[in-house]
Amino acid sequence: LTPQIVKNENVTEEEFARVSENLAFLPGVDVTTDWERRYEYGNTLKTVLGKVTDYDEGLPKEKLDYYLSRDYSRNDRVGKSYLEMQYEDVLHGQKAKERVITDKAGNIVEIEPISEGKRGKDLVLTIDMDLQLAVEKIIEEELRRAKSSAGSYFLDRAFVVVLDPKTGDVLTMAGKQLARNKETGRTEMQDFALGTITTSYNVGSTVKGATVLTGYMTGAISPGTVLYDAPLKIKGTPEKSSWRNFGNLNDIRALRVSSNVYMFKTAIAIGNGYYQHNAPLRLDTEAFDVMRESFAQFGLGSRTGIDLPNEMVGFKGMKKDPGFLLDLSIGQYDTYTPMQLAQYVATIANGGYRVQPRLVKEIREPVDDEEGLGPVVKEIPPKVLNRIELDGSAIRRVQEGFRQVLQNPEGTGYSRFRGANYNPAGKTGTAEAFYDGPLRPNYDAPPEVINLSFVAYAPFDDPEVAISVIVPWAYTGRSGYGSNTIIGRRVLDTYFELKNKGGKETAEQTEEENAADEE
Repeated sequence: LTPQIVKNENVTEEEFARVSENLAFLPGVDVTTDWERRYEYGNTLKTVLGKVTDYDEGLPKEKLDYYLSRDYSRNDRVGKSYLEMQYEDVLHGQKAKERVITDKAGNIVEIEPISEGKRGKDLVLTIDMDLQLAVEKIIEEELRRAKSSAGSYFLDRAFVVVLDPKTGDVLTMAGKQLARNKETGRTEMQDFALGTITTSYNVGSTVKGATVLTGYMTGAISPGTVLYDAPLKIKGTPEKSSWRNFGNLNDIRALRVSSNVYMFKTAIAIGNGYYQHNAPLRLDTEAFDVMRESFAQFGLGSRTGIDLPNEMVGFKGMKKDPGFLLDLSIGQYDTYTPMQLAQYVATIANGGYRVQPRLVKEIREPVDDEEGLGPVVKEIPPKVLNRIELDGSAIRRVQEGFRQVLQNPEGTGYSRFRGANYNPAGKTGTAEAFYDGPLRPNYDAPPEVINLSFVAYAPFDDPEVAISVIVPWAYTGRSGYGSNTIIGRRVLDTYFELKNKGGKETAEQTEEENAADEE
């Protein structure tokens, strides 16, 4: 006696009227309303919101027993991916219940209503839609601009994540991809926000804050340790160096100028190794586990805990040769997702608390008024996953290094952020990587490419926003369009512009309301 839909698309008014007026002669037949999910902002976040099965598809085969045990019917439509699937039990309404009376032959004699149906509850998301739309536009503009520059043949995507570092609220989760439309054959800009948790990349020097903090935690270095930056030559391998020789420098300056050698020597100390020029380098291979476990405390190489299914962890390099530990220390061995990178910088920004990112902050009862919100059923509080086991002064040194990256004339991001009035801190990243995108089957060996990344937070003294930017396969060769810091500057500028605009509008609205009260 489970209802079966005969027709629920393109029903004309005449059809509806003729069936309705003849229900007395159509035992077991009824007319009712059906539902269709509508997304207000078109393709924005569509991949993250997920999909719902259609009537013909019904319950997914792989979860059939799960749903049947919860009183679903086989032809019910349910969320089958991402946010729709994650919160299906909340979004799914209550069915109307009826008592069906049949005669001995099984014919329906009478149907008595028992209870009315009720639509599912509402989710209140953390996304700042004004910021989301603005960031998507920024990505599209800069991706097209970068694509028109030299060496960008493999470039086809870019990602931005914006978090509240204190609560884990995901304010923006944006990704764009230039891909071929299967129907038209034309290349078009498509939503790829899902790529912020399902794709991972070598990110380069943005991870150096985690390397320094790992050095502190293991005792390999101490706050203020000075190391000499000059090229390292390990027997049988190419020379490894920074982008220029810096001589003696401490931890803060090493972050400011993005010294590779400082990180290499920190990694060697973590591995209990001893470096000699042009001699073999022997390290304790357990150092790989030590560094990865430490990085995971920031969210790098571990699931961030975001309330979406199928989050990717990233790929860990399999070999444990000494040189690969050095590569790991500068972000050129393991791969990380844009969401992991955002959680990492948020952890540094807030003083060492790894907060779980969240997309849903409230569940509310449904109301008939489409513009209003019902009573709160459940508030989802921020959740701290772990605390970095270091005293505040150690973390503050890395924070200061990040501040100098963007505010000191010697900093690698200074030229882009000079004049920013919101007191930013951050870290730039450039990684030598191998292309592994859709064109990979065309090549016998993976082409060498450059990945660009950027992390930041602001204001430095009281962080309210943290961001990550990843532009994979940005260009080939030694130099190209620096879209990572360009996107980062534009996103932070936009955040504070929208904030100031909102504050001004709120103040004006309050003045108008006060004036009205006086009248």
